[in-house]
Amino acid sequence: MEWWAAIRQRVLVEGVSQRTILAETGIHWQTLKKILSMSEPPGYRLRRGRARPKLGPYLPRIQQIIEEDRSAPAKQRHTAKRIFERLQQEGYQGGYTQVKEAVRQITQRSREVFVPLTHYPGEAQVDFGFAVVKQQGRLRKLAFFVMVLPYSDSFFVQVYERECTEAYWEAHRRAFEYFGGVPVRISYDNSSVLVRLIAGTRERKLSQAFLQLKSHYLFDHRFCNVGRGNEKGVVEGVVKYARSNFMVPIPTVRDLDELNQQLLKACRQDLARKLRGQAAVKGELLKEDQAAFRPLPRAPFCACRKLSTVANSLSLVRFDSNDYSVPVRYAHHPVVVKGYVERVEIFEQHILIARHLRLWGKAGVSFNPLHYLALLEHKPGALDYARPLKDWQLPECFLVLRRRLEAAQDGEGTREYIRVLRLLEQHSLAALTWAVQQGLRCGALSRDALAQFLIPQEEWRQTSFRLDGREHLRQVRVATADVGAYQSLLRSGGAK
Repeated sequence: MEWWAAIRQRVLVEGVSQRTILAETGIHWQTLKKILSMSEPPGYRLRRGRARPKLGPYLPRIQQIIEEDRSAPAKQRHTAKRIFERLQQEGYQGGYTQVKEAVRQITQRSREVFVPLTHYPGEAQVDFGFAVVKQQGRLRKLAFFVMVLPYSDSFFVQVYERECTEAYWEAHRRAFEYFGGVPVRISYDNSSVLVRLIAGTRERKLSQAFLQLKSHYLFDHRFCNVGRGNEKGVVEGVVKYARSNFMVPIPTVRDLDELNQQLLKACRQDLARKLRGQAAVKGELLKEDQAAFRPLPRAPFCACRKLSTVANSLSLVRFDSNDYSVPVRYAHHPVVVKGYVERVEIFEQHILIARHLRLWGKAGVSFNPLHYLALLEHKPGALDYARPLKDWQLPECFLVLRRRLEAAQDGEGTREYIRVLRLLEQHSLAALTWAVQQGLRCGALSRDALAQFLIPQEEWRQTSFRLDGREHLRQVRVATADVGAYQSLLRSGGAK
């Protein structure tokens, strides 16, 4: 560049003749002409493409293979090496490098170009991603929900067991409460949870579950074209960002509630971040989003899936491929099951009769031992074989109580022990444990005796008898009981 600039300086400024420059430097006159016409060296320029006698006839074939790959799954498309092997089978005699370069050029030219979009306050985008979490020492692949407001780039992230109706409902409810309002329009993928049928480019037949959600919150929706996730590219990017920043290294948690609290904290901290090209931090821009929101409904959305069914002969109710117990008196009764993301509630004529933690596997069973005690009282011989009680861990004092009852009452001891356990239907395990310990100390082992320890002292005071206001009773005189009279009655055979 220095030599180039010096020649231009001498000829164009100092007036040195071109002939002199040619004599001094020995360059060709066409080279000098190029120097004087251009302010900097243009670099090497190839007038026409290099001939490819070996690869040239096969370039259309390479183009055809790449075009056909567009309709194939991403993991089953041709690599440059596989294209090279196929061309060899078709007679190609050249090397692999030429094929690899040709594939790169064709692929590069065919890449899609996108238009930068403007995002307006009050709009949102939704997507689900997947990540691995270590829960109680076991690696699990879980789904995580992301709602992002493209205008402010504020987002909300929560983890769920899987992408399903209840997860969508609960995630929307939490997201709207987190943002403080309802976005006016939300963009989605064509998830089967939301869409029953795709009819044309934009026509969608929506699922009953999604219509319930829309009817409650009254937001507008937009579904991307099939295979065009870039139409909601902001949330696609946030899914990757959340996975890379919030779930690396792999989170180790006790349960999903713990992880969701961590994610909620991370979302709030992210509001202090300022993106390139933005005039303010996310938290400030979020206020403009919130100004465009619809208000939250007065009543919260009931994010549960309902199912009408009948409890079977084992007092079990099936919901989402898993069974849940109900008290035995409701066997063969029609019930309504409400499935939330964290629990399952079972109702009989609007009365809650059972509540269980939600099972997310298949063919699982959730037993509540208390549901079967009433039946076991009539069938005490099944106590040691009852599946609902198999993993029921009770304090050591209960085993001592059972041994003493069975030793003292022979065959009725087991039944009396079950009657003691049924006190758990009204009292906590801690309270009954204390009562059993007191009973073992003083020899009060029966159900009725132990129940006395569970009556609150306030209740004892309320049931005490007073003569205030009962003056006529003061005249009553109760004679002292004579136990000997009863003994005489027994000797005479008067008592039967």
